[in-house]
Amino acid sequence: MKQADILISGGGMVGLPLGLALAQGGLKVLLVDAAPPAEVLNPKFDGRVSALAYASVRMLTALGVWDSLKPHAQPIREILVTDGQAGKAASPFSLHFDAQEVGADALGHIAENRHIRTALHEAVARQANLEVLAPATIKSLTVETGRAVARLANGEEISAALVIAADGRESPLRSQMGVQVIGWSYPQTGIVATVEHEKSHNGVAYEHFLPSGPFAILPMTGNRSSLVWTEDKKKAPGLLALDEEGFNAELSRRFGSHLGQTKSAGPRWSYPLSFHIARDFVRPRFALAGDCAHGIHPIAGQGLNLGLKDAAALAEVLLDAARLGRDIGALDTLKRYERWRRFDSVVMGGTMDALNRLFSNDIAPLRHLRDLGLGIVDSIGPARRFFMRHAGGDVGKLPKLMKGEAA
Repeated sequence: MKQADILISGGGMVGLPLGLALAQGGLKVLLVDAAPPAEVLNPKFDGRVSALAYASVRMLTALGVWDSLKPHAQPIREILVTDGQAGKAASPFSLHFDAQEVGADALGHIAENRHIRTALHEAVARQANLEVLAPATIKSLTVETGRAVARLANGEEISAALVIAADGRESPLRSQMGVQVIGWSYPQTGIVATVEHEKSHNGVAYEHFLPSGPFAILPMTGNRSSLVWTEDKKKAPGLLALDEEGFNAELSRRFGSHLGQTKSAGPRWSYPLSFHIARDFVRPRFALAGDCAHGIHPIAGQGLNLGLKDAAALAEVLLDAARLGRDIGALDTLKRYERWRRFDSVVMGGTMDALNRLFSNDIAPLRHLRDLGLGIVDSIGPARRFFMRHAGGDVGKLPKLMKGEAA
């Protein structure tokens, strides 16, 4: 039977940095993932991009990941938020964020998920105390006195003081442990595509609120942007089925002309949109992190940042307990993590849900109210700077890693 201090299920963009942080703190970590590494590093595995808040960049720097990722990450210098209708002039009210106003080089960075995964795997390969078993899955998990025992699908057993589920929204391990979730689906589909354009984006991210949902244009390296297009789920299949010419015409109608001629480059992806939050983040010898704990609307691109904050907070709680000689799998230890992260997750998820409901409609009174709100926030410097710090993940009680310090 293999022995470890901590067993992590899920080798994604939350599980890997969590494993790195714990191993760098001196704990022995085993990580199991259902997919072979070669598969998840294939460009065709996931064509999406992620927005990394500057607090998340500090965390990746502290973990020794950022130097490999930085050449593939596009800094966000400005964010422009507008409200309108496809093919029509935007509202005269808008919200403009500029990194220089808060003394930052960038409000965040946009990176392709495949590059984030590659940089994380490179760091993991250099890390002692961290072993990855893939492909492998946990078939059953038994909590005993002083330990948890996981049986893998291949029959191998692993004993650990704590097991952490970081295996996604549909977490098999969360289901095995009987943790219930509260949530709902949105009548929307997310469409993701890479777009090439004639003019430089100059590091500006655009968020257009259209009646069917937010239409985000996120700057990537080169003259490319990632399109994150929220559409009515009844209309999305027809848009995805369009030929190249038809799809590009729909892009141009929503993009406008500020970036010159535009065209899609590469495949399109789509996924249903939903919200959920786990009723419990922890059980004796068991904890949730990332999307298995919470899944929010992608309206502000905060999903990964929320998961990275989980990883940073959980690593800090566990390493503090280990240094004090306390049981890292005991419920009283894990409850500190739950208190720290559950409230923030509920607030963030609720805020994103409210924003989506407020902006994803064409009701005239609401449209006038939200346009006025954008204009008011834009005109009040302290309010504007608060929202910028919030977008950068730099508010509230930050874990050490998100301050750029070792956990």
